[in-house]
Amino acid sequence: MNTNLSSSAPSQLETDCLVAVVLDRGEKDKPSPSIECADAAVREAARDVIASGEVIGKSFETTLLHRPAGLKAKRLLLLGGGKAKNFSTAELRKLAGAAVRTLKGKNLRTFAFALPENGIAAAEGVRAIVEGAFVGNFEPGYYKSDRKEKDQKIDDVTIVVPGDPKPLENAMQAGRIVAESQNFARDLINEPSNRMTPTILAERAKKMAADVGLKCEVHDGDKIRQLKMGAFWGVAQGSDEPPALIVLRYEPKDPAKDVHLGLVGKGVTFDTGGISIKPADGMEKMKYDMAGAATMIAAMRAIALLKPKVKVTAIICATENMPSGKAQKPGDVQIAMSGKSIEIINTDAEGRLILADGLSYARQIGCTHIVDAATLTGAVVVALGYVNAGIFASDDQLYERFAKANQQAGEKMWRLPLDDDYKENLKSNIADMVNAGSRFGGAIFAAMFLKEFAEDTPWIHLDIAGTAWMEDSKPWIAKGPSGIALRSLVEFVKGWSA
Repeated sequence: MNTNLSSSAPSQLETDCLVAVVLDRGEKDKPSPSIECADAAVREAARDVIASGEVIGKSFETTLLHRPAGLKAKRLLLLGGGKAKNFSTAELRKLAGAAVRTLKGKNLRTFAFALPENGIAAAEGVRAIVEGAFVGNFEPGYYKSDRKEKDQKIDDVTIVVPGDPKPLENAMQAGRIVAESQNFARDLINEPSNRMTPTILAERAKKMAADVGLKCEVHDGDKIRQLKMGAFWGVAQGSDEPPALIVLRYEPKDPAKDVHLGLVGKGVTFDTGGISIKPADGMEKMKYDMAGAATMIAAMRAIALLKPKVKVTAIICATENMPSGKAQKPGDVQIAMSGKSIEIINTDAEGRLILADGLSYARQIGCTHIVDAATLTGAVVVALGYVNAGIFASDDQLYERFAKANQQAGEKMWRLPLDDDYKENLKSNIADMVNAGSRFGGAIFAAMFLKEFAEDTPWIHLDIAGTAWMEDSKPWIAKGPSGIALRSLVEFVKGWSA
């Protein structure tokens, strides 16, 4: 999709459709819709429909006017943004996605979006519109033989801004890089497991690295055993598909001193649960159990293109979790890379096992601060639903950095506790710890388990199990992979660079 900036008056722009945001500036139950566009001709074109009460500015309300009087645009789309006092870049991003999804459903290929003049900084607004538009343009139905959606896409979007557009070009390009990287993650996650094995994931990562100038190493099962990654290998041993340890390195010139960020991703390309097998109902979704890995790979793509001044290494532990004659069994004991022994209580608690060795490897290669991302527990969905991802942090200062980045990115996440009182559940009679405990506080137990391997390195854990996959289509995004956490991770890394 092409993105452009224009300083033309919105009413004078020739386009298939001009999109203008309508906000409700009223109080409580008394809506007072206002078009967030200073162009008098645009406001006049919408005056009658607003006066009729048909348009009130409710979130994602869409009103399409054909041949609007006084405008060179063929259509005018009035797009509701909700209460003006609550409107932010996060809402603007969603509206841009909603505009794309509304208009491509009507077989339009191009449109223009008038930047709302409501106090949002122009650079932030431009970036939000670009990001939202790319996210809205993504469709997951790759393998449909009669796929109508393939002809329903937006080819070109123009953002209409007041004044000189040149200072906003960097913001537009940054938005494009981040959005394309988010869609790259969604593309990886969307693939079925027969077309996204650990080997294929490694190949996709290697190709991406070559395209953007990252260093990439892919280690096989022999290397994994040589590194004494017993927890990782314990999961991988049950599959005929070989595992892969993928390492992506970004090393800028003159990086920030004494900082080496580590991004660790869970890459279970299909999770049957192993011997502790999952129910058949819904198991097809376990192709997305590598969403954490995809997010970290895609984040490295964005980082390489945005070029922050900080060293970053991504470690991806990729494997299947299968039940076979070679698979680990409940009651087995595995020795992790750190030397800690783990009693396997439930083979379906496999993500924390591969992440344990990924965290140890990150520490071994000198990462000073670590963030991991994983579709780790169903328990986090019980706790937070499908709205917020769970954040766990061992260091308050690091959490504050990430929380700031998360707020800038506009992604919903919520911090959960890591109190030492929960450590009691880790105890094993035969080993240093168990890999699964009580079903109460299950997301916290998994995070406490991982904390043992992060040790004294400042560390953040993102449990994205409830948010990595959209169970239903939304006005701004298709059903399927979301690409959650990528924007927050990129902002987090940029914050260190600053």
